[in-house]
Amino acid sequence: MDTMESAECSICGGTGWRYLESEETHGVSPCTCVQKKKLEKLIHIASIPPRYEHCSIENFNPITDRLKVVKAAALKFVEEYPLVDCGLLILGPCGVGKTHLAVSILREIIHKDGAQGLFCDFRDLLKRIQNSYNPVSQSSELEILDPVLTMDPLVLDDLGAERPTEWVRDTVSYIINSRYNRRLTTIITTNFDDRPRESKVLANGTVLSKEESLEDRIGTRLRSRLYEMCKVIRIEGDDFRLLVKQAKYQY
Repeated sequence: MDTMESAECSICGGTGWRYLESEETHGVSPCTCVQKKKLEKLIHIASIPPRYEHCSIENFNPITDRLKVVKAAALKFVEEYPLVDCGLLILGPCGVGKTHLAVSILREIIHKDGAQGLFCDFRDLLKRIQNSYNPVSQSSELEILDPVLTMDPLVLDDLGAERPTEWVRDTVSYIINSRYNRRLTTIITTNFDDRPRESKVLANGTVLSKEESLEDRIGTRLRSRLYEMCKVIRIEGDDFRLLVKQAKYQY
């Protein structure tokens, strides 16, 4: 323990240890400031965006019976970690709380188990990998991918958000397959439904293109792999962010 980290602690005086004394025993034990500093470091390593730092399962407010089931599933997952046999695939439209729930699970696991987890935005990850190809870049693709491939648990947020080029699909496949083979816990969120939708024909004969599914974005093989390594949590409802914005500007 670096004594500088706990220099302000009034209990241990910066040593990281507190003295225990009773009629029967004398000794020392780790000071509470040690655990506090460890948790702060793990949260920092997890790279949770400031917008989601407040998120917890407790303040994930279920307004429907379905969301109560979702919240209960999240609590059960945290309680069983690290003895879970698979990760989570959280599906739903924009603004229904997918990222809130995923971050909440990550934070709870860090606090409960001292796990070294990571939050990773899918688009940001791809952009950082692409930037690493620049000759003046200070980082390599391997350095960027290493924590994504090894940390447990990983939150991979907004899967499928990037246009599915061959390079994007190859990169996603490499990440998912690597984590699958290492049996690491992966929590994935996506705006794309896993159920393919048919094209719609209007009364005037106009054919509307079908909405893209998760399979359209990542491919059949990878979608199958996700179902093998994740349990599905589906969140349905209105865009909460849009409702808040509308309420803010109503007079």
